[in-house]
Amino acid sequence: MTARVVVIGAGMGGLTSAALLAARGADVTVCEKEAWVGGKARRISVDGAAIDGGPTVFTYREVFDEVFAACGARLEDHVTVNKADVIARHAWDDAGQLDLYADRARSIEAVGEFAGAEAARGYASFTAEARRIFEVLEEPFLRGDKASTPLPMMWRIGPWRMGDMLAMRPFDGMWKALGSHFKDARLQQLFGRYATYCGSSPFSAPATLMLIAHVEARGVWLIEGGIHALARAIAGLAEGQGARVRCHAPVAEILTHNGRASGVRLASGEVIPADVVICNGDPGALATGRFGAAATRAVPAIPVRKRSLSALVWYAHAETKGFDLTHHNVFFSRDYPKEFREIGAGNTPSEPTVYVCAIDRGAGEHAPPPAGRERIQIIVNAPAHGDVHHYTPEERERCTRAMMATLKRCGLQLEEPLPHQLMTPEDWEGLFPATGGALYGRASHGWAASFQRQGPKTRLPGLYCTGGATHPAAGVPMAALSGQLAARVIAKDLVSMKTSRPAAIPGGMSMPSATTGSTG
Repeated sequence: MTARVVVIGAGMGGLTSAALLAARGADVTVCEKEAWVGGKARRISVDGAAIDGGPTVFTYREVFDEVFAACGARLEDHVTVNKADVIARHAWDDAGQLDLYADRARSIEAVGEFAGAEAARGYASFTAEARRIFEVLEEPFLRGDKASTPLPMMWRIGPWRMGDMLAMRPFDGMWKALGSHFKDARLQQLFGRYATYCGSSPFSAPATLMLIAHVEARGVWLIEGGIHALARAIAGLAEGQGARVRCHAPVAEILTHNGRASGVRLASGEVIPADVVICNGDPGALATGRFGAAATRAVPAIPVRKRSLSALVWYAHAETKGFDLTHHNVFFSRDYPKEFREIGAGNTPSEPTVYVCAIDRGAGEHAPPPAGRERIQIIVNAPAHGDVHHYTPEERERCTRAMMATLKRCGLQLEEPLPHQLMTPEDWEGLFPATGGALYGRASHGWAASFQRQGPKTRLPGLYCTGGATHPAAGVPMAALSGQLAARVIAKDLVSMKTSRPAAIPGGMSMPSATTGSTG
């Protein structure tokens, strides 16, 4: 008999765990409260057009190659993936733009043309340092087990490799570290923005987060159908291994027996027994009792002040004029410190930095627009106050005007009135309760923050966590890494329990041989 596993939530981490555990012989059921799989990676209908919602940037592809390989499949057989030539296009006004390329040499040249020879040298030194940080941390941290302090990770690196430990720069602030590479404030702003990829302020994040720039520089891919198509592919992968993926199946309570998780009760009243329960959601939902009193003590609550950023997200189907868009575009505010001060004070930025994903365009230097209207997703950072702040129609309109003002200043004009749907932190709280609309879990502020993220194990035996709000970090590939880690830890625990207490879990879990690294 195989172990019974219930996964709460069909986000990227939960689907990854489901596929890998099903491939190892577990009897897996995924329960998703919404009508779709993918969590934040979904589709929104606007003006008759299906627009990609949620994350848009696909990096660290090898993580997904590993997941599919562990299930006897190939990523490219399930989704169409093309590598981008232009990683992103950046603008501060209508006088010029800066493209970063998949080709590092081209990026160095572009930075030099944009800001001078000193800036090009600064970019070369920055990318070298970002790469070093990534290489030091990839195995012991990004792919390693969750640790509550840096000490176990440092031991895995090796106490004799002091240079590598110092290279992580955990005690240096990101903004200050960027200043050592870039004298041009625009470039400091550009690369500081990578802290927002995990919902953090570049003025409070550690320099360690510079590794995110290297992850992106290693390759950005475009998936036909967006990240939602990837989520559907992994759901199909899990089902191909025998897992059941059920939508419209909200979980009301995590059940316990003899001090360990024993299954779930759906909102419909249906009970699904399980030997293992995986929560693919923000740990705050457990800590605040959204899944019953027994699970409340399983994880520590995330203090409101420790929440990551939320976002204002516009899904639009509109004509565009002026600025030559590529697939990924960033339009910067003129006062970055003020922008984050306003967010830190609980306000939406008066002059925001704006990200625009031009969904229908490729990622080349010249990506011609489609005839007529095109599909776009627009993102502005916002405070995670959706559980206490109501966005009135007047405030929604004010935020829309502020967003469009930044775009106009940089040369991009959108159709007015703009055919769109707007998601606010209040709306995100509705989709992901107990978060305030925080989209990345705990903010990575300070040297210890990364070690305070919830790991796969909880205080309640048999209950595990996965997803972008857990270790190692937020983002699509990191959520998949958390799914790999959860599957690995669960498989190990089940074997250990079967060996030490044969009656504890009926039947245990069959463990066919797998190649090293197949689950991360």
